[in-house]
Amino acid sequence: MKDDPKKPGREMGVRRGRVLKAAIPREGLTRALVQVEEEREPVQALAYHLFSGEVREGDEVLVNTTAMDLRLGTGGTHFVLVNLSRPGEASLKEAGHVMKLRYTPLQFKSLSLEEAHRGLLEEGRGLEGMAVLVLELHSMVLPAALAFKRKSPGSRLAYIMTDGGSLPLAFSEQAAFLRRQGLVDATITAGHAFGGDLEAVNIYTALQGARHVLRADACIVAMGPGVLGTGTAFGFSGIEQGENINRANILGGKAVTCLRLSFVEKRERHRGVSHHSLTSLQKAALTPAAIALPQELTGEAQRLVLGQLEEAGLPGIHTLCWHPAAEILHELEGLDWQVKSMGRTLAEDPLFFAAAAAAGVEGAKGLH
Repeated sequence: MKDDPKKPGREMGVRRGRVLKAAIPREGLTRALVQVEEEREPVQALAYHLFSGEVREGDEVLVNTTAMDLRLGTGGTHFVLVNLSRPGEASLKEAGHVMKLRYTPLQFKSLSLEEAHRGLLEEGRGLEGMAVLVLELHSMVLPAALAFKRKSPGSRLAYIMTDGGSLPLAFSEQAAFLRRQGLVDATITAGHAFGGDLEAVNIYTALQGARHVLRADACIVAMGPGVLGTGTAFGFSGIEQGENINRANILGGKAVTCLRLSFVEKRERHRGVSHHSLTSLQKAALTPAAIALPQELTGEAQRLVLGQLEEAGLPGIHTLCWHPAAEILHELEGLDWQVKSMGRTLAEDPLFFAAAAAAGVEGAKGLH
C-alpha cells in the first residue's frame, strides 16, 4: 500500500506581543506599534475592533504574523487576533442571524440586508437598467467613481465590495477616502466581506440592495485590496469579473466593465490586456457587457490591445465603447490620496487608470 502524498502545509503564525503605541486611522480599525516576542524591532499591526476591541498602549495581544512571515505584498502586515488585556470588549451586540467567516474561530453574526429589508427582496425585483460597473481590481474603483461622479454629479453611487480580496472594508484606505470625498454614497459588503453600510449574503442581493434599499443610480462591484493570482489559466480571484457581469445582466442591469491594461508590466501574461481580463470576458462572462476603453489608447498600444481582443473573439461578444479619460487623470493627480496598482503610480502606468476612468464615464451615460 502506497503512502498518502504529503499534505500541503496550512500554518498560521501566532505570537504574543505588547502594544507600544495605538491610533485609530479610520472607523473600526486601530493601527498599533507592537513589540512582538522574538522580534528585535517593534512592528506595525492592525486590530479590527470587531474582533479585538480598541487596543491601547500597554495591552498584551496575540498577533497573526503569517503574512509578514511569508513576505506578502498587499495584506503583508501583522493582525491582532485577541486583546488579552481586555478580551470582553469585542462582544457582538448587533442584531441579525447571518454568520460571516462561518465555522472558523472568528465567525460572527451580522444583520444582513436580506433580514432587514426582506419585503424589498422577496419579490425578486430587478435592477431596472441600473448601470453596474464590474471591475477586477480594487485600484480601479477610485478612477471609475471619480469619472462617474464628474459626469453625473447628482447621481447616487454605491460600492459593493466582494469577498475576492480583503474581507474587512476597514482595511481599505481607498474606500475611506471615497466616502470622505463623496465619491461613493454608500457601501455594501457581500459574501464573507464585512463592514459596509449594508451586509449581503451574496452579489445578487447586494445588487438588489444597492438599487432598492440605497436607491443608487449606479453601483461599482469590485473586490477589496489584494487580488489573488497563481499564474494558471483560471486560478485567480479576479475571474469573478466575468461572473459578476452575468449577475448584473440576470437581474436586468447594464453591465459595464474595463480591461486590465498595462504597458510597463514585466510579466508577459499581463502586458497589453492582462490574461485575467481576457479569460474573464471570454470564458466566465456568458452575457455581454460594455467594455470601456480610453481614447488615450493610441498607436502601437492600441494595435496590440485590439489584436488581443480580436484573437479572443471579444468584439463579437461584448461592445467596445471609447471615452476620453485625460480630464479625469489630471484630477486624479491633484487628489491628496495617491492611486497605485501593483505598486505602480498613475505617472508610471497611466492607461491602467484611464481604462477604469472610461468605465465610469460609460456608467454615467444617460444619467446626466
